[in-house]
Amino acid sequence: MNSFTKKEKILMQKLNTPAKVQDFLNGLRFNFEEKGETLKSPIIVLKTKSAHCIEGAILGAYILSLHGFPPLVLHLEATKSDFDHVLAPFKQHELWGALSKTNHAVLRYREPIYKSIHELVMSYFHEYFLNNGVKTLRRYSKPLNLNIFEKNWMLMNDNLWGIDEELDKIKHYNIISKTVSKNLRKADKIEIKAGKITEFASFKNKKV
Repeated sequence: MNSFTKKEKILMQKLNTPAKVQDFLNGLRFNFEEKGETLKSPIIVLKTKSAHCIEGAILGAYILSLHGFPPLVLHLEATKSDFDHVLAPFKQHELWGALSKTNHAVLRYREPIYKSIHELVMSYFHEYFLNNGVKTLRRYSKPLNLNIFEKNWMLMNDNLWGIDEELDKIKHYNIISKTVSKNLRKADKIEIKAGKITEFASFKNKKV
């Protein structure tokens, strides 16, 4: 069985606030899956020092769980023309915020200022758009508590496809009706330009 090194344990103990965890996630290289799709466990993310959105959310949720937070992840579902995204929501002082690993200038961390999960999710709606400005966010899931999975899931060598499958199956909520979706205004040109800014370069250009 794998185990975290002493250095990794000390690091995670130091990341004792959501803001510190987010800063750490931002510093990880973005995983463009250049050798095939992955869903790495926290221990593998720490060893490879790279993560994409769901890998970052899972690691973030796990680190928060070491400091008394439930390990939660949440699925943002877009139209078929766009990529979905995964967050790690957390609650402080009865208000919701979210950790988010992304390579772009948008869909990032949220301060814990939102009264409900719905309110938190809606804060992502306006900036969830394609390069042509079309807004694409349509549904979101209930938060998934990672404690439902087998013991030591955070130490597995294998990809955690079961988490991805459970996120697909868990109850989702519609954000807007089809009628409303047909009348959405596109993002402005300057917003589209800002949305193309990336932290890490790759031959691929994935939205999240």
